[in-house]
Amino acid sequence: MVHSIKINCSKSSLKDIREFAEKILSNYEIPEVERNLIIVAIDEVCANIIIHAHHCNETDEISIRISEFDKTLEFAIIDQGEIFNITDYNVPTLENLIKDKKPGGIGLILVKKIMDKIMVEKQDGKSVCRMYKSLIL
Repeated sequence: MVHSIKINCSKSSLKDIREFAEKILSNYEIPEVERNLIIVAIDEVCANIIIHAHHCNETDEISIRISEFDKTLEFAIIDQGEIFNITDYNVPTLENLIKDKKPGGIGLILVKKIMDKIMVEKQDGKSVCRMYKSLIL
């Protein structure tokens, strides 16, 4: 089964994304801590897209699609913005982030640690970030 939501690119829409993800994930036997971590990863990627690719332009939209196959959940985040390939992002160490005093970066570290696999591609003129999480814990 595929569940999807389309929201405008506003920071206030992040609450709707978190509620949508919580509602869908509550249908699975996922420990609460793990479920919350997955929601954090979805929220972080969506926030980055809304803020950096769309500059919080409320006339733009992103879609989030959650589906299951072979005991794996797929989270697809689809938009018209510029693609940021998180898979190419060299994750700095936490120590380097602190030493360099650069804002940001921690969220992407979390996303890469939380999700089992991440793929980013252009498909039909849209940017698609697919994140995967095994249901076998």
